[in-house]
Amino acid sequence: MNIKETLKSLCTPPGVAGCETAASKAAQNLLLEYMPNAQVDSFGTVTGSINYDEKLPLLLLDAHIDEIGMVVNYIDGNGFLKVSGAGGIDRRALSAQTVTIWGKTPVKGVICALPPHVQTQKDAAQTIKEDQIAIDCGFTKEEVEKVVSLGDSITIDAELTELQNDRITARALDDRAGVCSILYALDLLKKSIEPPKLQYNLAVTFSSQEELGCRGARIAAYNINPDLAVAVDVSYGDYHGCKENKTGKIGGGVMLGTAPSLDRELFENMKKTATEKNIPYQIEVMSSETGTNADVISLSRKGVKCALLSIPLRNMHTPAEMLQISDIKATGQLIAEFIGAPLMAISPPINAG
Repeated sequence: MNIKETLKSLCTPPGVAGCETAASKAAQNLLLEYMPNAQVDSFGTVTGSINYDEKLPLLLLDAHIDEIGMVVNYIDGNGFLKVSGAGGIDRRALSAQTVTIWGKTPVKGVICALPPHVQTQKDAAQTIKEDQIAIDCGFTKEEVEKVVSLGDSITIDAELTELQNDRITARALDDRAGVCSILYALDLLKKSIEPPKLQYNLAVTFSSQEELGCRGARIAAYNINPDLAVAVDVSYGDYHGCKENKTGKIGGGVMLGTAPSLDRELFENMKKTATEKNIPYQIEVMSSETGTNADVISLSRKGVKCALLSIPLRNMHTPAEMLQISDIKATGQLIAEFIGAPLMAISPPINAG
């Protein structure tokens, strides 16, 4: 599997939260190679499964397919589009960006930027506010209304670009990188392990609307009803000026999460597997919930043992998200090795008394 080509296939189609159709279809097509029953549910989540043995526990692998973006909320008298954010978009990175509005046909536009020559000192010191964002498509109001409707989604134009030292930048790496790592794990399993040797039945979800409150994963986990789960997302990569204990090292391997809301036993099993198989990893400590799909999956039905694996990412929620390919590989390798490792016992409930 060529990870860069897979990422390009995943990151190119639009998939703003709530409008994931194109991105979900691309992910479904890639998953079909490993799970012929892969489909897109009514909520936009890609699902697939393989049942090896009815006696085996069911392991869910999840990563979200949606991305941050914007939606059209008004068209003014001059044909400029006013917008609202879909997900926590970083407004500092918006001025003068070219965008695509996904209307009746794709429409190109540019986010207006006030020239520095006419900015006041106050203008220069402030981040653009949401109600100040205006998109110029080069159309009059009458022309733009023929192809653009209120509620249409908007993505920033930022194609995947290769940098030095096996690093790449693109929009939507949050969390198409997680999707890619699961596909990589399935590819490793397909090539190296015969189905009878696997320790779990498998279900995969590339879930919708994570950026709107983990909505797709909540529904999918309820329907699938797994015994345990591994959520894969991105987390904060090291930045200039940031404290080392607040970020993961780019190129340092998979970030293995530990938190009160995550299952400690599953964490220790993941850690043991990474150590024994010489897979580079780093520990990410969270003091409460994780802010990822792991939070809602773990609360589904009777409760689900849940682990969180993250890929360190710089420039999160901007059109220039950046990561290192080796961290995706480490994440996929850990998933694959864990699935083939000796069976993790599912601890029974502790009875009070």
